[in-house]
Amino acid sequence: MAEGSKILSEMNDRSKEVFRRVVEGYLSSGDPVGSRTLTRSLTEKLSAATVRNVMQDLEFLGLLDSPHISAGRIPTQMGLRMFVDSLLEVGTVAAEDRERIDATAGTNDQDVTALLDHIGTALSGITRGASLVLAPKVEAAIKHIEFVSLSQTRALVVLVFANGHVENRLFTPPPGHTPSSMREAANFLNALAEGKTLTDLRRGMSAEIALRRQEIDSLARELVESGLAVWENPGESSERLIVRGRANLLEEDGADLERVRSLFDDLERKRDIADFLELAEEGDGVRIFIGSENKLFSLSGSSLVVSPYMNADRKIIGAVGVIGPTRLNYGRIVPIVDYTAQLVGRMMSERGT
Repeated sequence: MAEGSKILSEMNDRSKEVFRRVVEGYLSSGDPVGSRTLTRSLTEKLSAATVRNVMQDLEFLGLLDSPHISAGRIPTQMGLRMFVDSLLEVGTVAAEDRERIDATAGTNDQDVTALLDHIGTALSGITRGASLVLAPKVEAAIKHIEFVSLSQTRALVVLVFANGHVENRLFTPPPGHTPSSMREAANFLNALAEGKTLTDLRRGMSAEIALRRQEIDSLARELVESGLAVWENPGESSERLIVRGRANLLEEDGADLERVRSLFDDLERKRDIADFLELAEEGDGVRIFIGSENKLFSLSGSSLVVSPYMNADRKIIGAVGVIGPTRLNYGRIVPIVDYTAQLVGRMMSERGT
């Protein structure tokens, strides 16, 4: 996080250590950490009054918060994010945890769903959190597609396949899109979706875009050659046909112009839908979501630690994760999730998934 990195670079060693100790204490106990507790663990011997002053400075920076007037401090969401991104010391997977995860590889489940269910159960038991296991993406005929806006920068695509399988994928929508534009995109795609995969739909949209571009070129050529119009940003997504002296155009030229404008509108709409399809195919990357950063869990104050797994071609095909309170033991959970994701990837590669 850029803001957190800037703040961290401006902090001295004393402030960094006090901040780190507060966060580690909170993640360990779930309770506010007081100045007197810190004075016993700091590398530098400081008075409780000095520590309180440092904690007040950290509170002013938005990194710590005081839940009660006379209580100690807890990290804010911004503080947790900065800690996870810059100060977190990730441990190794304990031998006992590794053995329990590895044991899932010994199951003889041929059904991928049953296999992932075993892995999810093991991960939940080890971390004492709710496990999240996303199955490999299905390339099957689509029955229905729906786009759901979660925020200005996050959206969900719900894919219902003809075989009854349902997938939810998170993505970042193109700038400027609204819930209504997403509904329009979904309606357009659902009219074409029967019997087609996502790849089929994307190829179809590319063909539609190329066809519209040819029609525009054909209609606009005479206008451009006669000097009545000129291309702006030709060949780019922001291309426009600039008309000169429109008031003096003959009526038939005006009709061509309306046709060009209509084709441009259709071209832009299909480009937008093609963008949605591409984003839906790509899915999401790796991240630790903390509290309200994740719109799906913000109301419950939860955190999500998720890691993708890949097939033999190094292509991301799914993800595993753990959902828990924001005071997760990130140093322990992160390597467990990462190790599990690597194991699942190997297992999927062996099955040729």
